[in-house]
Amino acid sequence: MAKLKIGILISGRGSNLAALIDAAKAPDYPARIGCVVSNKADAPGLAIAAAAGVPTAVVSHRDHPDRETFDRAVTAELERHGVELVVLAGFMRIFSPWFPARWANRLINIHPSLLPSFKGLHVQRQALEAGVRVSGCTAHLVTPDLDSGPIIAQAAVPVLAGDTEETLSARILRQEHRLYPLVVRWFAERRIAIDGDRVAVTGLACDATLLFSPEP
Repeated sequence: MAKLKIGILISGRGSNLAALIDAAKAPDYPARIGCVVSNKADAPGLAIAAAAGVPTAVVSHRDHPDRETFDRAVTAELERHGVELVVLAGFMRIFSPWFPARWANRLINIHPSLLPSFKGLHVQRQALEAGVRVSGCTAHLVTPDLDSGPIIAQAAVPVLAGDTEETLSARILRQEHRLYPLVVRWFAERRIAIDGDRVAVTGLACDATLLFSPEP
């Protein structure tokens, strides 16, 4: 079976990009990275992709008059590389409704909270201010509503007594690097079944969990 070709959108450091590049190095990994697109020419993740031999492109939002025009330019770049699944990895742009409609059920993101709690920015700060005892990350499908798409899988981490926004963020990020390649694998293996606002992963035991709870 041909490997699923993914396109990764970034705006910054590219740590989840690096995790996906590492995963794709395994001979049995069923996906390959077709291209990496950034809206910022100075995004450090572009160097990570280039060092791995992955094609890169910059599509600056500043060169386009509105969100949809920008989204169409990004799509043209993804289509040029034959991308089948779009993976957001720290892409700091809000899409027009056109983009998630164009890539419906083929556009995923990982968000550093246990959605539907704590959407938007500074979510670790939100979690600490709310006094929650558990936080984590969520891999989900992207829809026009911000951080509201159907949940695919989550990883939970404890909130420790001495946590700061930085320490909690770092602990969650380690689990993002673990969870995201697994979710991409499921897509590549055609194991993701979407029914309205719910996602099922086929081939799992009836008592299998889609909430991963690692040690601190």
